[in-house]
Amino acid sequence: MRIKNLFLLIGLLFLICGVRFQHATAARDSSIDTDLAHRYFQEARAICERDKGNLWGVALCGPMLFVDPRTRDLVANQSDEKGLLTRKGEVFTGRLPDEENCANTAVVWAGVKWTMIVWPLPEDEGDRARLMLHECFHRIQDDLGLPAANPSNDHLDSLEGRIWLQMEWRALREALWKSDRQARRRAIEDALIFRAYRRSLFPKADALERALEMNEGLAEYTGLKLGAGPIEKLTERACVSLEQARNRPTFVRSFAYVSGPAYGILLDASSTDWRKGLKPQNDLGELLRRAHAIKLPAVPKAAAEERAKNYNGDGLRLTEVERDNARRERIAGYRARLVEGRVLSLPLTDKVNYSFNPNNLVPLDDLGTVYPTLRVTDEWGILEVSNGALMAREDGRVTKVCVPAPGDVAARSLKGDGWTLELNQGWTVAAGPRKGDFVLKKAE
Repeated sequence: MRIKNLFLLIGLLFLICGVRFQHATAARDSSIDTDLAHRYFQEARAICERDKGNLWGVALCGPMLFVDPRTRDLVANQSDEKGLLTRKGEVFTGRLPDEENCANTAVVWAGVKWTMIVWPLPEDEGDRARLMLHECFHRIQDDLGLPAANPSNDHLDSLEGRIWLQMEWRALREALWKSDRQARRRAIEDALIFRAYRRSLFPKADALERALEMNEGLAEYTGLKLGAGPIEKLTERACVSLEQARNRPTFVRSFAYVSGPAYGILLDASSTDWRKGLKPQNDLGELLRRAHAIKLPAVPKAAAEERAKNYNGDGLRLTEVERDNARRERIAGYRARLVEGRVLSLPLTDKVNYSFNPNNLVPLDDLGTVYPTLRVTDEWGILEVSNGALMAREDGRVTKVCVPAPGDVAARSLKGDGWTLELNQGWTVAAGPRKGDFVLKKAE
């Protein structure tokens, strides 16, 4: 009887452990609420069905997945082509490989081009719709002949760049609210004069700004246009974005999210079929100028300074001078850590992929741009940054990422001030050209 009871006890323990294992597995599977994910997929599908491809001439919705960056669990609205996902009710589940970055973007993975969105999504339905349709645009923009371009508009972190960008935003907000045709045209003219003057101050600014507006600007316009609802709500959301944009830490990679929707809505109101045949070299401001037959001054400086008085230009300048002094101190700190101090340089290959926060970048003159938070995958491994890394430029091209030198250069899991690196086989750390520096190189 004792032996029999012992076997029964052992069996009971196995049963309990099995139940606990099943519960643990279920908990692991529940990193993303699959029912909620399915509902969000349906919301996006309903918006696309209402659009019927009218906005861009093609269907916006397609393969979509949500990914939890903490666990890398994902939920997709369809299967992949490599059999990596498992069907669970109305959705498909799996895990995003470590070498893939979690980001709001379009990505080719497992044989499918997806719209990827980081979980959790916004609770507000309008914000959620805007985000989903924004990222859906990125998945189809190549088909429209509008490939993604992400130049860093470093001039928009300078004192004059920030002032005249915000002057443009204030005028655009005025134009959106005006119902009187002449008053709206006047505000649009103000915005275009501020825009022209800013670009006259910085070489190549027109091309750099245009490239990002034709990428993120059009994507954000798409999200707001299809997700906001009636025109009154659309205008309100665009104006709120223009008003709140001044609180963003930097504009170098985020300004187009603000300008793009404003120009798109104003172009829609001009009754021009402006989206048809759109090309990467088009400029949203120029399209709006033509739509309203506005003639800009050849030298916009005097007109810009005079019209800025109507938008509290003096008050804005006082605020921005104070902000610029703090920026200079911050730049000095980054320069000491990432340029003058001992650093590890990691070369960037054509296999590079990285994700970042576009709202906190810090230009470092001609040396490149500091990314306070960053995740980079490349042939050499996976770099995670939490306290600043310099994406360094040489001859105008980003060629490497620099972080403070590691403590133990012999480790495979390298660590330094605010960063970690999982180093792949075949790569090693070698002495750099400057004493105390290190570089990442292929092992010989």
